[in-house]
Amino acid sequence: MADYSLDNRHVLITGAGTGIGAAIATVFAKAGGRVSLAGRRRDPLTALQASLGADRAHAIADFDVTDADKVRAGAAAARRAFGPVDVLVNNAGEAPSAPFVKTDLATWNKVLAVNLTGAYLVTKEIVPDMIDKRAGCVINIASTAGLVGYAYVSAYVAAKHGVIGLTRSLALEFARAGITVNAVCPGYTETPMFEQAVANIVAKTKRSAEDARATLASSNPQGRVITPQEVAETVLWLASSAAQSITGQAIAIAGGEVMVG
Repeated sequence: MADYSLDNRHVLITGAGTGIGAAIATVFAKAGGRVSLAGRRRDPLTALQASLGADRAHAIADFDVTDADKVRAGAAAARRAFGPVDVLVNNAGEAPSAPFVKTDLATWNKVLAVNLTGAYLVTKEIVPDMIDKRAGCVINIASTAGLVGYAYVSAYVAAKHGVIGLTRSLALEFARAGITVNAVCPGYTETPMFEQAVANIVAKTKRSAEDARATLASSNPQGRVITPQEVAETVLWLASSAAQSITGQAIAIAGGEVMVG
């Protein structure tokens, strides 16, 4: 039988305060992990720490994945709390929507910095912990946007394609070091980012929020929106001993919207 217990392994999650990150943190803590909750905003992180318990979770605010110095400081705080990191979940991201011709350079650079360069900076800081142990797991929360194209989010699509490329490269580089590297690619998921997408549709089309949600859900052949819990449980499986031969993969959680052979 597969063993999904984490046995006090140290897990660092970026963007951990809300949505998918908070769901992952909750699942990992319940599985026996010790979870460093990294993010920019203190209040949601400390609230989540309180709900999980200080013996299982430690909040690290002002963890800006685009700032190498803050990443370094945050990683040091995580190690002080729970020791070297065993599992890294790169979850921080954002997805502003605009036509390509209205996507200015500042927006382009910010989206790539948060979604792609952030994964690079955090992984580069944390992966030496795993190399030293010759064991570890890196899981990048990408998106179906990293597998196919979507209109009006060109910077996000480009960044998430880059995340999947980075995943595949590192999987090969670290294969003999006992480290697995995978990407999880959710479709539309019930998160604050999803609610922002709904709000953008409402603002631009004057349609109701209900209609906007239905339109987004219709991209999923199952006709629904993915839950953060579904994503979190997939991430837990990838971090478990049951998935030790799974590496370099981009796993779509999208009800059949994306099928890559």
